[in-house]
Amino acid sequence: MKQLLFSGALAALLVMISGMFSPALAHETAAVAHTAAAAAEQAHAAVHHLPPIWTVIPFVVLLLMIATGPLFYHHFWEHHYPKVSIILATLVAGFYGFFMDHGTHALLHTLEEYISFMALIGSLFIVSGGILIKINKRGRPMLNASILFFGAILADIIGTTGASMLLIRPFMRINEGRLKAFHIVFFIFLVSNIGGGLTPIGDPPLFLGFLKGVPFFWILSEIWLIWLACIGVLLAIFILLDMRAGEGTVPEEFKQRQADGPPISITGRRNFIFLVIIIIAVFLDPAVIPGFPSLQDMFHVPFGIREVIMFFIAYSSYKSSNPKALAGNEFNFEPIKEVAFLFIGIFATMIPALELIGAYASANAADFSVSRFYWLTGGLSGVLDNAPTYLNFMAGSMGKFGFDIGSMEAVREFAEGTPSPIPGDVPSDVYLLAISVAAVFFGAMTYIGNAPNFMVKNIAEQADADVPSFVEYIYKYSLPILLPVFLVIWFIFFNH
Repeated sequence: MKQLLFSGALAALLVMISGMFSPALAHETAAVAHTAAAAAEQAHAAVHHLPPIWTVIPFVVLLLMIATGPLFYHHFWEHHYPKVSIILATLVAGFYGFFMDHGTHALLHTLEEYISFMALIGSLFIVSGGILIKINKRGRPMLNASILFFGAILADIIGTTGASMLLIRPFMRINEGRLKAFHIVFFIFLVSNIGGGLTPIGDPPLFLGFLKGVPFFWILSEIWLIWLACIGVLLAIFILLDMRAGEGTVPEEFKQRQADGPPISITGRRNFIFLVIIIIAVFLDPAVIPGFPSLQDMFHVPFGIREVIMFFIAYSSYKSSNPKALAGNEFNFEPIKEVAFLFIGIFATMIPALELIGAYASANAADFSVSRFYWLTGGLSGVLDNAPTYLNFMAGSMGKFGFDIGSMEAVREFAEGTPSPIPGDVPSDVYLLAISVAAVFFGAMTYIGNAPNFMVKNIAEQADADVPSFVEYIYKYSLPILLPVFLVIWFIFFNH
């Protein structure tokens, strides 16, 4: 009976989350929900250590408060969101610390992930804040689209966080007086998320896949057509919207700068050196460089040499940045502060959700088609951390082919396209591609789908730009624009 209750509750959780973002995803999850009860009996020995279903309540509460706080109790949320996030995180951490056999290990692993996460996005945020880019041209549809396309490519070189922080301020400046909500939204769509789909540097799930054994250039060779088509369609929609935005009001300061200054000027160029060091530091990992020293193993600390370098670069960059660049960018720490507090709550409260979803994926992988992997990975990546979601479903899909995600050789063979043991099924590389596309692209569905989304939102709000609320972002932009595009991608490439 306990197994049946657990299975039904977990299936309900999946259907509830998926229904928030996609009717197609809700249909897929509902279609597989009836298999949970049967799978529970088979998987009982493996999942006896799983947390109870009610432990996902703090995560759901935090998600709902992030969505409703700025709308219905703005003053309270603005002043107390750090306390709310910390309290909810503490509830889950306390339960894991006192009542779960593997709780301490899970908490330490999450702490390591959080520190690594904050080291990367914090250093990129601070370094890019010391680079002032001025484009002395008025924002027009084709110029704006060119910047977004350049940002999408740049995201694969310095990551979605680096590209977003480097370009969001100049993008807003050239459109001052005509800046609309859709400008911010499409920047998040293209630069903060989908653009990073070509390389492991672009987005964390792909980097984790690289660490597990997926060849570095595999994703580029497999995804480029999907990436280009998706970027092209979204840019076409953006241009149509931007053409309707009109000329707007040109600020006098912009007119003067346009008359006197060069077309493009960059202040704080030496910070590009810091950016290069950060990107190099990303690869300073024992999983990438065999024998590379691990501080975790040597001193039992929740960070490595990579994180030490990134924090040092962030400090050095801030202290040595050109004051004119910082002032021109109106640089402050509020965006990174908001991300730090909210994501410590998200990282902690989603521990039980990820464990339950991982067990569900593992128990039901044999019955999952490519379509189900695509929609489940995508739907959950929009509300959970897309990196562990990617790993959970990658492990499940590999198990379907008899592979172990812990073997780098098996991961490489999986990426090469091993024939399926099921007659009429597609090769393994199609599964990996579906999971990769969904994990990266669907991060654009909500503000919490990817860290740069929140940072861009905060920077735009500080500039008094028209920024959609959490709910408005979903129903006005994600569902009517992104979801149909993702549906077409599924129909053409993953409808198996």
